Amino acid sequence: MSVTLAIDAMGGDHGIVVTVPATCDFLEKHSDVKIALVGDADLIKQALNKSPSTHMGRIQIVPASEVVLMDDPIEVALRRKKDSSMRVAIELVKEGKADAVISSGNTGALMAISRYILKTLDGVDRPAIATAIPNELGLGTTMLDLGANADCEPMHLVQFAQMASVMVQVVDGKQNPSVGLLNIGEEVIKGNEVVKQTGELLRQSNLNFYGNVEGNDIFKGTTDIVVCDGFVGNVVLKASEGLAKMMSGLIRTEFNRSWLTKLMAICAMVPLLRVRKRVDHRRYNGAVLLGLRGCVIKSHGSADRFGFGFALERAYEASKNRMVDRIAAAFAVETKE
Repeated sequence: MSVTLAIDAMGGDHGIVVTVPATCDFLEKHSDVKIALVGDADLIKQALNKSPSTHMGRIQIVPASEVVLMDDPIEVALRRKKDSSMRVAIELVKEGKADAVISSGNTGALMAISRYILKTLDGVDRPAIATAIPNELGLGTTMLDLGANADCEPMHLVQFAQMASVMVQVVDGKQNPSVGLLNIGEEVIKGNEVVKQTGELLRQSNLNFYGNVEGNDIFKGTTDIVVCDGFVGNVVLKASEGLAKMMSGLIRTEFNRSWLTKLMAICAMVPLLRVRKRVDHRRYNGAVLLGLRGCVIKSHGSADRFGFGFALERAYEASKNRMVDRIAAAFAVETKE
């Protein structure tokens, strides 16, 4: 099965400086992929000339005259920039010309435009943003929602868990993944009414529900999936990123404090590099916008060439294994029941 990926080549902090070289690297690994690079045709051609590849025949350039900036209000991105690289790329999925779209652009704009053009699947009330967070097991804990829905009803959280379960099976190859509900304690009686009601619904569902989990369980890898509302999820994500950045800076500062600590750094280089590799956020790049009638992947805005490649891999796996169709089928069965 051939897979076609539409890439918003202009989105993010770096744009084509990252997206085009990463695309060429990706094509070297996958012979069954075609790429539609969307954006300024002249700039894309220049970037391709700087990244020579033997697979240029599998790259199509789709012109778009506008770019959604990282600080653009959603209204501007949705209503005024109708020929933006982000929107044109999403429309390729809507028209069946691409199996998935990948963008490093404005998250709010990407969700708004995707929801407006692609619509939500039958049985899904709200789409959600899901991504993997590094854990002690060397794998990733899939967490959602990460900011699309600040306020949620119990049924919304159950739907998030259902969609994430299918996604983890498809993308990560885990059968019957475990689901945890983020709470202030493991006990059933703890939490607000929304969390309590959600827990009861999850216990009655066909999902592999572990029970309530706390914040530290995300990093322990206690469950494959952790569900929460978008307000809490976004706070957890940003706090985790901030902590990781702070710890990295502190370690670097302390090892550079004197000639002795620099010598100690050299001695500790191998284990430090191993730890860095295990928690490297770039390896988990590529959040999935679940619940839409099309596969949409959000790469981190500051992702480099290496990190953007992982977002492409996630889009490829989701498309090849028909993630959207399988989520739709799961909700169709749920509706019949």
